[in-house]
Order: sequence, then C-alpha cells, then structure tokens
Amino acid sequence: MSDQLVKFMLGTGHVRGVLVRLDATWAELQKRRSYPQAISALVGQMAAASTLMAGSLKFDGALVLQIQGDGPLKLAVAECQPDFGLRATAKMAADLPDDAALPADLATLVNLHGNGRCAITLDPRNPASGLQPYQGIVALTDPQGATLPSLAAMLEQYLAQSEQIDSMLMLASNEQAVCGLLLQRMPGSAQHAAEAAGQPEEDYARARHLAATLTSEELLQLAPEDILRRLFWEEEVRVFEPQSPRFHCTCSRERVAGMLRMLGRDEVESILAEQGEVDVRCEFCGQGYAFDAIDAAQVFLDTLAQPQVASNRH
Repeated sequence: MSDQLVKFMLGTGHVRGVLVRLDATWAELQKRRSYPQAISALVGQMAAASTLMAGSLKFDGALVLQIQGDGPLKLAVAECQPDFGLRATAKMAADLPDDAALPADLATLVNLHGNGRCAITLDPRNPASGLQPYQGIVALTDPQGATLPSLAAMLEQYLAQSEQIDSMLMLASNEQAVCGLLLQRMPGSAQHAAEAAGQPEEDYARARHLAATLTSEELLQLAPEDILRRLFWEEEVRVFEPQSPRFHCTCSRERVAGMLRMLGRDEVESILAEQGEVDVRCEFCGQGYAFDAIDAAQVFLDTLAQPQVASNRH
C-alpha cells in the first residue's frame, strides 16, 4: 500500500476525519536512524500525529510536534510541512545503549521525574505574511494529575481543552507501517449547530462509537478506503482527494551557512582552529555539511556583501 492521507466528512457535515497511512515514509525514517523499539514506536506515532493534525488545519506553514523528557527519551520531534513532507528524529539519554529494552509507557520514557514537556508549534511558511509562530503546550497529565497513558490521549486532551474541538485520535505502529485516525466534531456556533440538519452531538457520538470498534491491527492492515467502508458503511461518507505524505528533510547547505552566521565569526574560527573544519550533521536525515576555512570565510564574506539579506531560518 502507498502512503496516503485521506480527509473525509460524515453525514450532514457535523463530523470530519483524517486517516493517514505511512509505509514508505516510515521505512525511510527507520533507515536513517535506529532506536530501541519503544522510542521507534513513539517517533512513528508522532510522525503520524503531526500529519493528521496538519491535515485538519488550514494553515500555510509547518506543524512541529515536540516532546522533551527527563527519562530515557530526551527529545523527540516530528515536523510536517504544508505539502505533507515529513521528517522526525529523537535523542536518547547519553548512557542508553542502542539495544536497550525500554518500557512502552510514555510516563517512563519521558516523564520519569515529572519534568516532561510536549508542545505543538505552528511555523508560518512565509514570514512576509505577518503571521507569527504559535506554540501550544500539551499537558502530560489529566486534570486530576495522573499521567496520560499515550501520545493519542495527550493530543486528544489538548484539542479538547486548548482548541475547543472534541476529538478522537487513534495511533498504531509496527515495523512496516504507522497509521492514524483523527475524528472531530466540526466547530461552530451553537446557533449554527441548531439550524443545521441533524444533531451534531448525536452524530459525533455515533461516529466515535463506530470508530472505537476499530482495532490497532485493523488500522495497520487495512487501506484507508477499506477502513472507511468497515466503520461507516451505513453513513454518508464524503471523501476528498487523497494526499501523498513523503519523507522530506528541509536541511540544506545554505541553512547551515545561516546557522554559522548566527554563531558568529569568532566562534566559527575557534572551531576551525581546534578541529580544522566545521562539521554539521543533520539530526533528521543524517546529511553532513563540512566547512573548511575557505568555506567559512565565504560565509561571512557573503554577509558583508549582502547586509540586507536576513539570516536563513533553520
């Protein structure tokens, strides 16, 4: 099966949904970085979740899902571009062996001493639009203070509390694929809901009940069109043009040059004196960028020659 993101709407439009299946993209992510099974599964689910959430938004920019922890997992990041180009990476504790057997629960992986943190950032593609990056903090615990059991539960709570959107999120992963289903009650005013045909709350409750019958194994094994047929065969389903997520890293030599400009000439020259060259490796794709003394001089010469050009964001 090919990688697909499918948006759909049920009945009279009170319920919308997004399905994503990542096969080739997941294979590419696993090929570039190797993690213990529990962290690999979380990275895959974060990639699927970032794609689902980007698919549910009308936003011209990147959606970045980031988890920082004080357990075996120190950092995990998944980024989805507006065209559904995806990249993801994770950093583990320095003393953690590659073949470490880790528990699958999120609390142990991330929030070992209560210092875990999750955030969603919306980064506009065009700075000239005037839009500023927005960041929302995702709670790792429920209102009673209990640690939420999964990434899906955390994001459901965030959407309900911060975005005021009732949502149901399912995520599943294995070595071959990562998949997800996001179901949401359409936002709107109470007056609009009352005027619309049908009952929004009842429609959403029925759709959520039907979606809850889907198992993780079915989510991983069935194509998106088969899942919709399996769940909503009695509903009117409107399916929109499928999108094609893919692995895509936005790193480039130009962006690394921009980073060196921000470090400053003195810092770069200090690295050159100690190591002979500045070697930068992308954490997402593993691509390396080497700058010797001549390359570095050119970086800062370009800055002097074009002072009006802002440093590249990276």
